Amino acid sequence: MWEYTDKVKEHFLNPRNVGVIEDADGVGEVGSLACGDALKLTFKLDENERIKDVKFQTFGCASAIASSSALTELLKGKSLAEAEQVTNDDIANYLGGLPREKMHCSVMGQEALEKAIACYRGVPVEEKEGEIVCECFGVTDVEIRRALTDHHLATVEDVTNFIKAGGGCGNCHERIEKLIDEALGRERAPVPKPRKMTNIRKLRLIEETLEREIQPALKKDGGDIELVDVDGNRVLVSLRGACSGCSAAQVTLREFVEKKLREFVVPELVVEEVCE
Repeated sequence: MWEYTDKVKEHFLNPRNVGVIEDADGVGEVGSLACGDALKLTFKLDENERIKDVKFQTFGCASAIASSSALTELLKGKSLAEAEQVTNDDIANYLGGLPREKMHCSVMGQEALEKAIACYRGVPVEEKEGEIVCECFGVTDVEIRRALTDHHLATVEDVTNFIKAGGGCGNCHERIEKLIDEALGRERAPVPKPRKMTNIRKLRLIEETLEREIQPALKKDGGDIELVDVDGNRVLVSLRGACSGCSAAQVTLREFVEKKLREFVVPELVVEEVCE
């Protein structure tokens, strides 16, 4: 599981400035419920065109809520010119840091702010520069190259963590890898076609990954997981301890367990919980 700072936890449990300003000067909405993350940001200016009130509504994880709360605290009292200088790194720093896997939550706040300011000025949001690489989240090659340089990213997973590119269907992974190679100045050797994995080999890798990568992380929070069966690419598991009956259990299975198994075994695996 992810390690959150005390400030992230505090802003998640007691988020500031939740709601919608009905007569807002600026409104910005990003994300979608279908993708699992959505944020609506509204602000009101005073007579000196400084942000006197700002509120948010978000649908997302603990990091998304904490990042949105932090953003509103950072914006209060700022002019629009000053607000435009707020970056996703500022949001993460305000919270004492975010897990790398959750940095994209701070990016969502920055994008909502850009849209809200554009709304106030009555101008369209500037079209993104570059060519769309990740169709699922509308991320361009320019944005990926910038993230690679600014944050010294070296893997597709890193890119997904910071700007969500590659976090959907996965069809763009090969293109992202090429951009990484360009940024690092390396040439990738042709990848030999993988041999088909036998069922016995797949089962052993699943067991090894559960034992090495997944169970230790769950046990830190008082939970555990047990392999029940493997049927083709379906991995049937049973959650134990604190994970059993947890409201976030399905998110843990999808975002942590399934991703780890896909990373270390085969990308076609689907994890399902079975009740015993």
